Amino acid sequence: MDIKKVATYIVIVFVLYTIINSPDRAAELVQVGFEGISDGAMGVGEFMTELIN
Repeated sequence: MDIKKVATYIVIVFVLYTIINSPDRAAELVQVGFEGISDGAMGVGEFMTELIN
């Protein structure tokens, strides 16, 4: 079996386990992830703005 497939299944099982056993913690982790993506996008935007100026 492909190692990448096995790793994907393990991650999916872990995520489902976390959501079922601790929905509050799972929601907190999702929020942190989206905040990180948002901060990254803002940083890229600032960089592009400064690059143009």
